Amino acid sequence: MTKKRVFCSFDFDNDKNLKDLLIGQSKNLDSPFEVSDWSMKEAAPEPSWEEEAEKRIKRSDVVIIVLGSKTYRASGVKKEVKMARDNGVRTFQLKPQATNPTPVANGGKVYNWTWENLKKQLS
Repeated sequence: MTKKRVFCSFDFDNDKNLKDLLIGQSKNLDSPFEVSDWSMKEAAPEPSWEEEAEKRIKRSDVVIIVLGSKTYRASGVKKEVKMARDNGVRTFQLKPQATNPTPVANGGKVYNWTWENLKKQLS
């Protein structure tokens, strides 16, 4: 089985821990996906960041938006969702269980973050 290539969109200022959890799950032996950690490690001028993000999204099979309490307001996440839509890359949103964050507009369906839901959406 070929693993799905995932781009993880997250609120860089508040939810790095959520991104790290998704990357950790991708390392499970029975994981149907791989996450290339494409987070920008340093501040980049806006146009350069957008160009690089779009290249990375185009190389992905799916964009997963991990939802924290402020993700819906994160300008970078909104831009990544638009890039995914413009390039025909599927998106969906994961929310930690027992939370009720506001979804990102146009980010796709919201799922509870469970291993079974992840496997179902990425198989």
